[in-house]
Amino acid sequence: MIKVGILGAAGYTGGELIRILLNHPEAEIVFANSESNAGNLVSDVHEGLVGETSLRFTNLMPFEEVNVVFLCFGHGKSEAFLKEHTIPAYVKIIDLAQDFRIAGQHDFIYGLPEIHREEIKHCSHLANPGCFATCIQLALLPALSHKLIQGDIHVNGITGSTGAGQKPGATTHYSWRNDNISVYKTFTHQHLLEINQTVRELYPGYDGRVLFVPQRGCFARGIFVTAYAKCNSGLERVEGIYNDFYKDMPFVSVTGKSPDMKQVVNTNKAIVYVEKYEDQLLMIACIDNLLKGAVGQAVQNMNLMFGLPETTGLRLKASAF
Repeated sequence: MIKVGILGAAGYTGGELIRILLNHPEAEIVFANSESNAGNLVSDVHEGLVGETSLRFTNLMPFEEVNVVFLCFGHGKSEAFLKEHTIPAYVKIIDLAQDFRIAGQHDFIYGLPEIHREEIKHCSHLANPGCFATCIQLALLPALSHKLIQGDIHVNGITGSTGAGQKPGATTHYSWRNDNISVYKTFTHQHLLEINQTVRELYPGYDGRVLFVPQRGCFARGIFVTAYAKCNSGLERVEGIYNDFYKDMPFVSVTGKSPDMKQVVNTNKAIVYVEKYEDQLLMIACIDNLLKGAVGQAVQNMNLMFGLPETTGLRLKASAF
């Protein structure tokens, strides 16, 4: 049984992580840390867990009692926390923030299982990919690895309001977000750093740009990405490459029909679709931003790190209607 500690357990990712781990056959939550909610029932904050658990938040951090710690902090807080606190070397760390996603002076492995499965199996410290980064990369990986595309990659992605976190703000307020859509961080989104890192890894010498226009959608969860770039290969060859690339990836399905987002919401699945229009290759991918884009992928990585089948505890049904 994997003993788990969760830091930052009161936010959206913390709540989803608790929901998944409560039903994970090989994991046990030892502590769910939240300074502001210490002593409160977890189900009083994450009300979808009423009747599921009697677990309470704590301000304690008994690292010596766990095998793995999930850091569910906001961006920038994980690095600061690890400088101020000592976690035993035998305790694995999975960070859901962006602090360690870019290779540098640290030993965190970038945890995208579809390209780093073997490294993940043997690592102690893991940086979980970002939600938009996960979806965009899953759309692009086969095309990049086989050098199918040339020139700039144009990407449009729309995300649900939970992608902005639990802390309320002007653009997450219901009366503003409902029946509304807007663009933000055009061409400058922070996830481009990790996307471009993967582009350089899979396609050395690629001289195009990833031009990304993110949008806020008027729904709670999910990401839907469309990308296109110049491609001289025929559709039959492209489809064969995509199917072969993902054939052993349990959470990625290549479909022959244009997908919709409800097919993946509430699951750890990604659905990928490709189409050709003259010399342009269209690549579509969709995921649940809180699951495959965050804690579902984090649990998938935990499974790999502890030698379990990566699907353990993650067979979830989509909310199709």
